[in-house]
Amino acid sequence: MPVWQALRQELHTQGFELVTVGLDTLGADGCRNFIEAAQPQHPSLIDQHHVMADLFGVVNIPSSIWIDEQGNIVRPAEAAPAPPKDASEDSGPNIDLPAVMPPRLVEMMGEAVKIPNSSVDYHAALRDWVAQGSESEYAMDEAKVVQRSRPRNEDTALGHAHFELATQLEMDGNHALAIKHFRLAHELVPDSWTFRRQAWSLEKLGDGPISRFWQGPNPENPEDWPYEGDWLADIKREGAENYNEGFKG
Repeated sequence: MPVWQALRQELHTQGFELVTVGLDTLGADGCRNFIEAAQPQHPSLIDQHHVMADLFGVVNIPSSIWIDEQGNIVRPAEAAPAPPKDASEDSGPNIDLPAVMPPRLVEMMGEAVKIPNSSVDYHAALRDWVAQGSESEYAMDEAKVVQRSRPRNEDTALGHAHFELATQLEMDGNHALAIKHFRLAHELVPDSWTFRRQAWSLEKLGDGPISRFWQGPNPENPEDWPYEGDWLADIKREGAENYNEGFKG
């Protein structure tokens, strides 16, 4: 959050506004603490039902959509790596990690560093668009926006409906039934890491700070894990290089 706020402060005088949206079923009990700790000056929203994913085709986070002054999308949803930051910059709220990292977390961090990062290219393009507007080579016309946008078939629409229902069931305290609909959403929209990660993060591994980041079976009773995959198993199967599509230019 702090690095995005720094970017907004840098570009705001050129007419740029940043709106961050946290996709989090837990709402106030989830990403809100991080938002409040960062004290952003730009609009910072929480989307408990993942409406952004439904309307704009977001399948992983962080993603961005570029919208011009007339309200037209000039780049549809794509991976949006955080801006490069100096070592002296504050990285945001700290997470108290255990002194000895569990092997699973060590493996997860090892896979995470393999994920391609196109931060330098992406933010150079963003600055070019802010400076040049519609004349920027990175601003797409309507036809290209449509061509780049994700196709939406009946399965995708039904998957989003199951996810929204699962979210509401979770909010209402019906976790067991929510799992059923999360599983259906995963089956119908298999390319959505946001759907998978959200469901996995709700399976608590105790009350410690790493619980929501575990996103996989409890080693003490792995048979109780209710999903077909988990973060570590899926990224190994699909390949870290395929975790997001990166910036295409």
